[in-house]
Order: sequence, then C-alpha cells, then structure tokens
Amino acid sequence: MSTSAPRPGQRVRSASIAFRDILSDDGTHVRAWTNDPDGEIDGPTVVLCNGLGTNPYLWPWLLEPDCGVRVVSWNHRGVGGSERPADPKHVEIEHFVQDGLSVMDHFGIDSAVLMGWSMGVNTAFEMTYRHPERVRGIFAMCGVPGDTFATMLGPLHLPRLVARAVTVNACRVAQYAGRAVNPLVRHLPINASTVRLLGRTGFMFPVADPEAAAIGLQEFATTPVDWYAHLAISTSKHPRVRLSQITVPTMFVSATWDILAGARDMASASRRLSETGKDSTYVELRGSHFVQLEQPERVHGLLLEFLEQLS
Repeated sequence: MSTSAPRPGQRVRSASIAFRDILSDDGTHVRAWTNDPDGEIDGPTVVLCNGLGTNPYLWPWLLEPDCGVRVVSWNHRGVGGSERPADPKHVEIEHFVQDGLSVMDHFGIDSAVLMGWSMGVNTAFEMTYRHPERVRGIFAMCGVPGDTFATMLGPLHLPRLVARAVTVNACRVAQYAGRAVNPLVRHLPINASTVRLLGRTGFMFPVADPEAAAIGLQEFATTPVDWYAHLAISTSKHPRVRLSQITVPTMFVSATWDILAGARDMASASRRLSETGKDSTYVELRGSHFVQLEQPERVHGLLLEFLEQLS
C-alpha cells in the first residue's frame, strides 16, 4: 500500500542531523551540528558560518540526504543550546572564528570551503584572514566582509554612516526593551501562514516551502531578544577585512532587495578581489536576505557549481 510523503515540517524535524557539544578555546561549550552524522553523504565538506542567531532549519534543502554536501556548523553563543560565555564580551566575530576552528578540529577537518550567510560572511572572511591554511574557498551569501551595519538598508540608498547609526541604535533599543517583549515573542504564532504573510512585506519574499521555513523561524524566536541584540551590537564592531590578504577563490551571492546586507557592497568586494587577480564571482538574485529559502534550487546550484570549480 502506498504512503503519502511526509509533510515539510515532519521532514525537516526528522532529517538526518546530529548535535554535539564541544569546548571552544575560552572554555565556552558550543553546540555543533552536522547533516551527515553517519558519514553517508558522498560529497565535499562545507563549514557553514551561519547567520547571527540562526539555526540549521533555515537551510531545509541542506538537511536532505541527497543534497550532495556534507555540512558542519555550530550555533552561536547563547543560541540553540550553546552556552553563554563566562565573559559576556566574548561574542564578537573573533570569538566566532575560535568556535568555528574548534568545530573543525572536533570533526577532524584540516581545511574546507566556508559558506557564510549574513554575519557569517564576516566570520568566514575573518577566519580566512587569520588562518588561511584552514580555508579552501568562501561561498558568501547575503553578507559582506566586515562593517556590515554600514551596508544595511541598502535599497533605501542611505549614506553609510546614517545606515550604521540607525541599525546599531535599533539594536540598542531592542537590547533594553528585550526582557519586556521576550514573553510576547515566545508566544508568537509562527506557522506557514505567518511565513506567507512575511513574504508580502518586502523584508522576506515568498518562499518555496513555507512549512519548512516556519520550523526555522520558530527556532530563531527561542533566542531572547535582549541577548540577540547584544550579539548584534557586539558583531557590529567588526571592521572591514583586508581583502588584499584574501587569496582563496570566492563567490558572492547577493539579493537585490536585501536590507540587511547591501548588494552594492558585495559587488564592490568581489570586484576589488577580481581587480587584484583573485578568483572571485559575483551573482545577484532578485530576492531578500532569505534568498536561500526563496530560491533554494538556484542557491544550491550555485554552491555545487562553486564546489565543482574548486575540485
């Protein structure tokens, strides 16, 4: 007798994914994860430097057993089972680099391609700058190599100083108001209908699988607002990485209507690398900061194309 396929939410929750708690350099336990706990994926390894405070479920297609990519990643400090550091100041990009290296060491990865999303692009470029021997290439999606907050609100064409001031101060407000709104956020009804509604706002465009995307947004909402704002303010201090020191191949995938990472700045970074003889490709998709949910097949294809070039 035939059986129906599992619903998207069931598929994502039951996907082949395993979590492990590991020790980072400063004694903080972070929760690492992989989509290949049994070593069955026949494909290259990618270390995912995820978006700030995000989780594996915002990459549902990477959790499919036939995705062709072995993914290793971790949750940020104070997020998704990773503990908060003893020193609350230890949540800047340099500490995320430490966590990423600790995760690579735990999984026995000497070097790998880094895939960054959003603030994870900062982490990927900083890791490459500090430890070039550990990185074979960077797939940078919807993020810039430093000074991210100055590139936000790109579609509004604000001056960089204004954009930075507006976004950093918004995070400060969220940090102070966070404890008051945390109970409200925890009880928000996040489901497929919510995702479809968000898809009409311009902050996010319609996604390919609303039910699967809702799983990731539900998990994202479990992080206290004040702690997330603290992470954001801390990472806003990360300056531009010196691109002259980046020698590995890169692919930048931007989104035209991304308000959290400017497409123009991503194009500029790729162009500067190319002008100095580096192997860099720039692709702009018509979407939002969540383009991997909106155009999963396109982003997946670009990732596989980049990995094929490196092989």
